[in-house]
Amino acid sequence: MDVGNAELLKELRIERHQREDHGSHPGRWPWIAAAVAVLLLLLGGGAWLFFGHRPVIVQTATAVAPSAGSEAGAVLQATGYVTARRRATVSAQITGTLTAVLIEEGDHVTRGQVLARLDDSGYKAGLAAARSQADAAHAQAAQIQVQLAQGIHDAARLESLVARGLVSKQAAEQARTQVDSLRAQLDAQRQQARSADAQAAVAQVNFDYCVVRAPFSGVVTTKDAQVGEIISPLSAGGGFTRTGVGTIVDMHSLEIDVDVNEAYIGRIKPGMPAETVLDAYPDWKIPAHVVAIVPTADRGKATIKVRVALEKKDARVVPDMGARVSFLEEKPKGVVSVPQGVLVPAAAIVQRDGRSVVFVLDGSQARQRVVNPAAQAYGELRLLPAAVKPGDSVVVSPPPELKDGSDVQTKKP
Repeated sequence: MDVGNAELLKELRIERHQREDHGSHPGRWPWIAAAVAVLLLLLGGGAWLFFGHRPVIVQTATAVAPSAGSEAGAVLQATGYVTARRRATVSAQITGTLTAVLIEEGDHVTRGQVLARLDDSGYKAGLAAARSQADAAHAQAAQIQVQLAQGIHDAARLESLVARGLVSKQAAEQARTQVDSLRAQLDAQRQQARSADAQAAVAQVNFDYCVVRAPFSGVVTTKDAQVGEIISPLSAGGGFTRTGVGTIVDMHSLEIDVDVNEAYIGRIKPGMPAETVLDAYPDWKIPAHVVAIVPTADRGKATIKVRVALEKKDARVVPDMGARVSFLEEKPKGVVSVPQGVLVPAAAIVQRDGRSVVFVLDGSQARQRVVNPAAQAYGELRLLPAAVKPGDSVVVSPPPELKDGSDVQTKKP
């Protein structure tokens, strides 16, 4: 059995000269080299297709037709914030505990509307007591007045009796003295009655202070107190006392406060037209004008504050919004012609091969168009008399790799 197995293994063994013959076969190497070359070509073609046709990421803007107001160029730009000329933190004029708070943030309130109520039990009792004292004083004055009327009649009768010799002159003099005394008592009592009325009026005012009302119409921007908290017109050191119920802003008094470098303040004049763009709405241009130049400078920043009024009121404008103001040149009087062409961002115009060009989107591709921008600038916009139509999407700040016909993908905001 062992001998047979050994013979079989010997027959299966490959001799060295047989391995060398097979390894040196000249017909197989060209096929291997061709396969490798084809594989490399396929990989190179795939890489070219993947990287060569990758779309360019771009940011676009819409070309707009100019209006008559576009002829007023911007002489200066400044940044600032929306502020309210009428803003009030509403508080009570007395110290008390809140029993009702009737406002929430965003509520529109009218002048005189009830915003909150304080515990009025003590003030109500004080008002009742003051009114009772005033009524008693008036009743006492009325009683003395009746006594005075009776004394005047008695004195007149005694005078007639003295004339006829029926009574002595002393009795008549005593009657006149009694009348004078009653008249003085009546004057004093009337003074006390007026004082009691004044005390009652004070008690009424304090009682009315238990109701907090809106000083003007506006919108509630903050709610600063809740039911059960103590409110006071004065600040308490411990921090357990609220000093206000809420804050109301008159939205019709909103304007822009901007800081202008004092080196350029000579370009700004009261009444000068302006244009405001809010940071929250960069595509929305709000007409405005200069209200006043505040006559004081900030020594640390070397700036002067300028107040700018918005000519259009809108609910989207809220206090403390960031804003950019462009101060415009005075519009020429008479007939104003509208410039021909479209307005595009200045960053959309680039130089290629010594020519000014813009890239306009055509579906998913960018088309290069040669343009000749007008010399006059319109703030951050430039006028293109031809080559671009209103509504076309132009590429802003085209990258160097962007060419005519390149596939593009719009950057999401």
